[in-house]
Amino acid sequence: MNSLADSTASEAPRISRSRLETDPISIRKTGHYRQEYVHDFVQKWDELIDWDARASSEGGFFIEKLRENGARQVLDVATGTGFHSVRLLEAGFEVVSADGSAEMLAKAFENGRRRGHVLRTVQADWRWLNRDIHQKFDAVICLGNSFTHLFSERDRRKALAEFYAVLRHDGVLILDQRNYDALMDNGYSSTHTYYYCGDEVEVKPVHVDDGLARFQYRFPDGSEFHLNMFPLRAEYTRRLMEEVGFQRSETFGDFQETYRADDPDFIVHVAHKAYVERSGGA
Repeated sequence: MNSLADSTASEAPRISRSRLETDPISIRKTGHYRQEYVHDFVQKWDELIDWDARASSEGGFFIEKLRENGARQVLDVATGTGFHSVRLLEAGFEVVSADGSAEMLAKAFENGRRRGHVLRTVQADWRWLNRDIHQKFDAVICLGNSFTHLFSERDRRKALAEFYAVLRHDGVLILDQRNYDALMDNGYSSTHTYYYCGDEVEVKPVHVDDGLARFQYRFPDGSEFHLNMFPLRAEYTRRLMEEVGFQRSETFGDFQETYRADDPDFIVHVAHKAYVERSGGA
C-alpha cells in the first residue's frame, strides 16, 4: 500500500501521539499517511507483499493492459517499495516512480538497485502532480489501494484531474482499490491471494464505517502497524473518473473481467483519456 505526498505548507500540523493512541478512528485527513508509513513499517512492507508470490498471482495483467493501450512511458504515482516500477522496467517500459513517502521512495530505490535498476524517483503530491512532473505519459498507474489515502472528495477530484492532465491524448489510468463495497455490506473476507501474499502477516480491519476503514498489520515478530483509509465504493470511483473527464472505463475484480460483486478482494479500474467523435452537428 502506497501514498501521496503532501509537501504544501497548508497541511494541518502533525497529529499528537496522545490522540493517535486514544482516539485513532477520529483521524480522517489526507496528510495522516505520512505519520503511518514510519521507517519500521516501510522496512517490513515487502514481507506483506512478497514480490515473487505477488508477481505470480497477478501474472501479466498490468503489463498486458498497458501494451493493449499502446503505452510505452508510464508514471507510477504510488510506487511504494517499487514492486510495479521494477516489473514494468523489466518488461521494457520507461517508468518514472513517484510517491509521497520519502521512506517508501528510499526503499524503492534500494530495491531497484538490488535488482540492477536505477529508478527515476520523484516525491510528489498528487493534488499538485504537474508541478513536480514535467512531462506527459502514455499511462498512469495508481496501485496498492493508494487512492484511498485521500479523505475528501475535493482531494480525490483534484488528484484525478492531475492524473488526467499528465496523460497524453488516448492515455490510460489504471487505479485499484479494495473491494470496500463487500467490506461495508458483508464484512471482511480476504484470501490474500493476489495483493498481500506474505503468508505470515495478518491483515484485518479493526474499524469500518462510511468514512473510515482502519486496518491493522501484524507481523511475525509481534510488531503491529495501522493505516486509516477512506472506504471508496467502486461505482463512486467510476463516477468521479467520468466527471473529471475520462471518457470510458472498464472494471475488473481480482484481474477478472467477469466477477460476482462480493467475491474479489480488490477492484481494478482502467480509465481512458480517449476522444470519441460525435456524429452529426456543426
